[in-house]
Amino acid sequence: MGSNVAGPSRHGKPTNGNGSSYYQTREVKPRPIGDKCNPLCPFFRCGQRALRISTEYYRGRPIKVAMCSWIGDRCIGASCRYAYCEKKAMLPDGRCAFAVERKSKRARSFEEELNEETDLEVESNVEKLAKRRL
Repeated sequence: MGSNVAGPSRHGKPTNGNGSSYYQTREVKPRPIGDKCNPLCPFFRCGQRALRISTEYYRGRPIKVAMCSWIGDRCIGASCRYAYCEKKAMLPDGRCAFAVERKSKRARSFEEELNEETDLEVESNVEKLAKRRL
């Protein structure tokens, strides 16, 4: 008969007993540092397949580090000639297009919008006065 014991489903994927799989699908997001591409980003790739992610310890805490197996040192990131982005978001100067897009979509503050509106009003008033005098 049916049991609630976890095991493989009929599709071969493990389940947790109620029909859903162990593996949760999660949207992967880019992880730029500032606006520069990060070698630890899930979309960052090496054309020579030399990128290795390792763990180093600093003051007792684990830190992930991108290593280049070709030179045996840390990855230099976007300045490497073999580096590319899987999502084609790396710009020629090494910036991440996702980070640049995020900055441009930044919400302007109320004060900035108010200043722009008053500047436009002043300019239009000056133009009207100039036309009257001519």
